[in-house]
Amino acid sequence: MLLVRRAVALGALRKAASEASLREKAKLIMRPDDANVAGNVHGGTILKMIEEAGAIISTRHCNSQDGERCVAALARVERTDFLSPMCIGEVAHVSAEITYTSKHSVEVQVHVMSENILTGNKKLTNKATLWYVPLSLKNVDKVLEVPPVVYSRQEQEEEGRKRYEAQKLERMETKGRNGDIVQPVLNPEPNTVSYSQSSLIHLVGPSDCTLHGFVHGGVTMKLMDEVAGIVAARHCKTNIVTASVDAINFHDKIRKGCVITISGRMTFTSNKSMEIEVLVDADPVVDNSQKRYRAASAFFTYVSLNQEGKSLPVPQLLPETEDEKKRFEEGKGRYLQMKAKRQGQVEPQP
Repeated sequence: MLLVRRAVALGALRKAASEASLREKAKLIMRPDDANVAGNVHGGTILKMIEEAGAIISTRHCNSQDGERCVAALARVERTDFLSPMCIGEVAHVSAEITYTSKHSVEVQVHVMSENILTGNKKLTNKATLWYVPLSLKNVDKVLEVPPVVYSRQEQEEEGRKRYEAQKLERMETKGRNGDIVQPVLNPEPNTVSYSQSSLIHLVGPSDCTLHGFVHGGVTMKLMDEVAGIVAARHCKTNIVTASVDAINFHDKIRKGCVITISGRMTFTSNKSMEIEVLVDADPVVDNSQKRYRAASAFFTYVSLNQEGKSLPVPQLLPETEDEKKRFEEGKGRYLQMKAKRQGQVEPQP
C-alpha cells in the first residue's frame, strides 16, 4: 500500500512539474525610457516583452527532451489587442503558457497585466498568441520536431489544431503579397497614402540579436511599431496610440550585419481608427550571394487622442491609385469583420 501511495505521489509530482514547464511568469517595472510621446508605455516595448516571454517558454519546452539542442524562433504573432494603457512606474506582469504543439511549431498565449504598486490595483492590458518553430543550433536552417504536450481534454487538442491550420493558411496567403514595395512620392497631397508613408533604415548589430546571430522577434516588432506610429502621427497630427496589431508574419530570419528597411503606409481609415501596413525588407550587404528579401509584414491599428487621452475623429484617407483603392477596400473588410466579431462577443447569450 505504501509503494502504491509513493507511486501515485511521484506521478502527481511529475504531472505538476510538466504543467509548470508549460507556464512562464515575469515582472518588470516600467521606466521613463519605456514611454511614448503621450507618456504611456510604448506599444513596441510591450510587444517586445510579450515576445521575450514566448521565446523563453517555447525554447525551454523544445529542449525538454534528449536530442539535438535548438532555439525557438518567432514565426507569427496573431492579432494582439491593446486593451488598456500601461503607465510609467507600474509593474508589468507577463505570463506565458504553451497551449498547443504541432510537429514543428509551438503555440504560446501571453497575458500582460499592469499593477499600480501604490494602490495594488491590477488590470489586463494585452493578450497575444504567438507561434514559434525550433531551429537547430548546429544548422539554423533545420527545423526540429517539437516535444508533444499532454492535454487535459481532447477538445483542447482539436481546438488547437484548428487554430494551427487557420494560421498556416493565412501565412501562405500573406507570402503571396510579398512583392509590394513602398516607393516615395514627391510633393504628396495631405491625407493621401504618399503623404504619411514612412521608412526607417536600421543596421542590425549584436545588441539586436540572439546569441546565434539572428534578430530577436521582439526587436523587429518594436521597430515596426515605431514606423507605424510615425505614419499615424503624420496623417492625423495628434497624439496616437497602438490599438491593436493584426497578425505579424515572420517570413525569413534576419542575420546580424543586415540592413533592414521598415516601411509603413496607411491602408484604411474608419471614423476613429487607422490601419497601417508595415513591411520589413532585409538587405544582406556583407553577403553578395543573397539578394534583398521580405522578412516580415503586419497590419497595425492606431487611434488618435486629444490632450486628455480621449479619442478623436481621424482625417479620412484619400486613396489615389488603383492599388491604394484595392488596399483600402481590403482594410475595410478586415475592419468590418473585426467589428462584427467584437459585437458578437458582447451580445448577451440567450
